[in-house]
Amino acid sequence: MRRILQLLSAMTRCERWILSMLVVLLILSTGGLLRLFYLRNTLLVPASGGTYIEGTVGELQPLNPWFIVRNDVNRDIVSLVFSGLLRFNPHTKKIEEDLATMAVSEDAKVYTLTLKDNIFWHDSTNGTPHPVTADDVVFTYKSVQDPVFPNSLLRQNFRGVHVEKIDDRTIRFALDEPYSFFPSNLTLGLLPQASFDGIPVGKLDEAVDFGFAPVGAGPYRVKSIVRTDISTEVTLERSERLLAPIYRLDRVVFRIFSDYSSLLLDLGNIEGVRLVPRNDEGQPILPNRFTPLTYTLPQYVSLFFNMDRTELQDQKLRIGLQQGTDKQAIVDAIHESVIVDTPLLEIDTSDWRYKFDPDAAQGALVASRWNLPERYRLQRILEERDANRSGLVHPPRVVLLDETKTLTLSGSMPPMPPNARINDREIGHYLTGTGAWVLGLPLLKGSGAIQPGQNLVKITGGKPVHIIDSFYVFGAKDQDEYKRALEEERIVDLYNQTKAGNGSSKIAIGQLTVDRGMLRMRVPSDPPSIRRNEKGEPLTLHLLTSDAPRTYRDIAEEVKSQWAKLGVSVIVDLPDSLQDFQDRLLRRDYDVLLFGQSLLDNLDSYPYWHSSGIQRLTGSDADLRQDAYNLSQYTSFSADKELETVRRTTDEKERQTALTSLREILKQDAPAIFLFSPKYVFAHHHDIFGVELGSLSLHSDRFLTLYKWYVKRERIFKPGMGWFSLFGWLPSLL
Repeated sequence: MRRILQLLSAMTRCERWILSMLVVLLILSTGGLLRLFYLRNTLLVPASGGTYIEGTVGELQPLNPWFIVRNDVNRDIVSLVFSGLLRFNPHTKKIEEDLATMAVSEDAKVYTLTLKDNIFWHDSTNGTPHPVTADDVVFTYKSVQDPVFPNSLLRQNFRGVHVEKIDDRTIRFALDEPYSFFPSNLTLGLLPQASFDGIPVGKLDEAVDFGFAPVGAGPYRVKSIVRTDISTEVTLERSERLLAPIYRLDRVVFRIFSDYSSLLLDLGNIEGVRLVPRNDEGQPILPNRFTPLTYTLPQYVSLFFNMDRTELQDQKLRIGLQQGTDKQAIVDAIHESVIVDTPLLEIDTSDWRYKFDPDAAQGALVASRWNLPERYRLQRILEERDANRSGLVHPPRVVLLDETKTLTLSGSMPPMPPNARINDREIGHYLTGTGAWVLGLPLLKGSGAIQPGQNLVKITGGKPVHIIDSFYVFGAKDQDEYKRALEEERIVDLYNQTKAGNGSSKIAIGQLTVDRGMLRMRVPSDPPSIRRNEKGEPLTLHLLTSDAPRTYRDIAEEVKSQWAKLGVSVIVDLPDSLQDFQDRLLRRDYDVLLFGQSLLDNLDSYPYWHSSGIQRLTGSDADLRQDAYNLSQYTSFSADKELETVRRTTDEKERQTALTSLREILKQDAPAIFLFSPKYVFAHHHDIFGVELGSLSLHSDRFLTLYKWYVKRERIFKPGMGWFSLFGWLPSLL
């Protein structure tokens, strides 16, 4: 050291400065080399810890898996606090194990579930352990089956199911009939029996204390629920359970706002947003620091035909309306994109029934015997012309009424009966020896006069008196009416020429309209004509929908506009309240219903299209079923058979055969027009990593992959590498 000091003291000031720079350069280069080695030979991997804060709009209600059917906010939280025997995997789209393993009998009627080891409720402590047992499972499901259980929609999933405890960890579910989708029902979150001691089954929905301090067996437990002036904050902390998968986030916080505007004002404190609304251009309303993820659920929005209505029992009418519905225009108007043609969320571009074809739609509606008034008017005129041409007398079809003039008629009819009369005027004394005659009928006044409007003129005679011939004459009361009637005659002549392939001018029914009872050429300002049946009744349909979501109103107006072009009058019914809408829905008080349905993970269409799901309308509201989901009142023995097969069979080939047949039956019957599958937007901050949604069945299913999410990261050496590998790595830089 002394020699080094002596050497330094012997250096000049400049030499010492150069040496210092060399030392600094050596340190920096060594540090840079070490950093380069570290970065090239390590991996950035997720680390445990951190908090994820999600903003949502809605209302917090008691947290209980039994009562979350219509509350997506609660469903999100419940999905993390509670676990079921099984769970849905959004990547494989299959039901897999969660708290239990499962064995199924060969006849698919007995499901045996065995709880996994070391599963405890959140209120368990070292001193007072509280394991999940078969008693808790039996309590969860038998409570649901109780006739007074306050959720009838959930209860119906377990009809014909016998729940039996085998031992402390084993439960058997025996089904009266095979039901291949039954495992989906076992994803229901389990509840601890001890928390509901003394509470009658009929009042389980009133267990508020449990609902705001819930005890579950899920990956997260409720730490606190805090209400502020702008939001309700629910904080979940990770439960130290030994069950795979292992979650990385320490905490998940839900901030629940009353509206989206309030959420946006607090966006700086939020790292994720569920159900992001979109602007008028269809873009998510969020700043750029958020990553939007668009997804769909197994849902469809449809126009359901009420097949109890006489006019809608006509299959040709339903097909015509379907062909005349432009789905692309509908989804464009509301910034959607996923068009569907079947209840299995498919697009069938190969079949003519699903293609938008206004001309084919018009043809189908004509075949349904609902015609445009122009067609009825044209047909009537053509029939009158035929009558006037084919008879003994060939008068003009249109005359201008004038008291000073007469309508001159002539004919020849040997032998003429002596009592022959035209419009009650005698012909006899006008007869010649050859039977020829000429007769003038007065206009407006006098015996047998031609009157204003349509006149059916009859030639009668003989004994007994009978009609020998008849013809039509329209009496125009003034010049304006006369000109309109002559214009109508001209149009009919052009139509006949078009039909015969003659003439340069072409006229189609769609170019005509009926104005004050007569045909004329249509102009752009003319309203659409309304089709009528043979009785003259207009084709008017009441379309019922809800004002939530707001897009339903826009869809209804678009459908109204499209069907008006087909000659169908649509009255859009938007009830003043949700309760009014639900009442009309239950009573099937509509011709057409614009509504959405969810199929969940198994795409089971049975509740919606099997005849057992129709509403039995007895006239008494007490008889109305809440679980009557067949909104079209559709009954088909063939469809029932295939739906039952799909539910019953465990043979995938047999199921696919039944589904193919079901598609064809629904295609032929057209009980509804399937429009689109709604798309949704979930967004997360750029600093939230590992977010994978997969194929969701419910909005809350995004948390089924929460174990992959993380906010913290760390570096680890690649396999076979470490700091001692530095010297062996250096030659790779040369």
